[in-house]
Amino acid sequence: MNQMDFQNRAGSRAGGGGVASWSDANIERRERLKKLALETIDIRKDPYITKNHLGTFECRLCLTLHTNESSYLAHTQGKKHQTNLAKRQAREHKDVQAFPQPKIRIPKKKTIKIGRPGYNVIKQKDAETGQKSLVFEIEYPEIEPKTTPRFRLMSTYEQKYEAPDDRYQMLLIAAEPYETVAFKIPNNEIDFSKEKHFNDWNKHTGIYTMQISYKQSKKDPKAIPPRPTTFNP
Repeated sequence: MNQMDFQNRAGSRAGGGGVASWSDANIERRERLKKLALETIDIRKDPYITKNHLGTFECRLCLTLHTNESSYLAHTQGKKHQTNLAKRQAREHKDVQAFPQPKIRIPKKKTIKIGRPGYNVIKQKDAETGQKSLVFEIEYPEIEPKTTPRFRLMSTYEQKYEAPDDRYQMLLIAAEPYETVAFKIPNNEIDFSKEKHFNDWNKHTGIYTMQISYKQSKKDPKAIPPRPTTFNP
């Protein structure tokens, strides 16, 4: 019976014992993967390994059985495990996007109010154009540090303090720890150009100044707005 000469096969080195078979190459590859896994993976933190009643190890991700930890570690470096791991991560990422986490409500800062600020309202009329405007000066001598007064214009339908009236709109000015004050002003078209509409906060004097100018029309601003009141929209 003829015998195959492995030492002198084509592609083998002299004294090399012949070309390694596919089985030998696979075993060598698995040993390399096992060594790599032992160096990089803490098996105690792996969520997919479990030991069954027979003493063998299971991969819960790939549903495979392994005789020992080394075999499982080599499996984790293989194509099947890596592919399933990537699919699971993609699915979890998709689920997070489909079901976003509920918004966390940040409790509002509770500030003890110290009452209404002092104020002054000036009615003006341009001598050349006849354009009318209102200037509001609000005093905030005890304003909180690093706080700037803010304002808002809104319809009378947005407030609950009194019955809505189309003839007027509300100007709200607020600064902690003072109460928010509201002025009821004519509901005419406002001129928002930089020269006519402006506000300024002087932190040295504690006075907030705001000017509202109306575009010229048949409707003119009425008298100076009434005394401001504490406003609860």
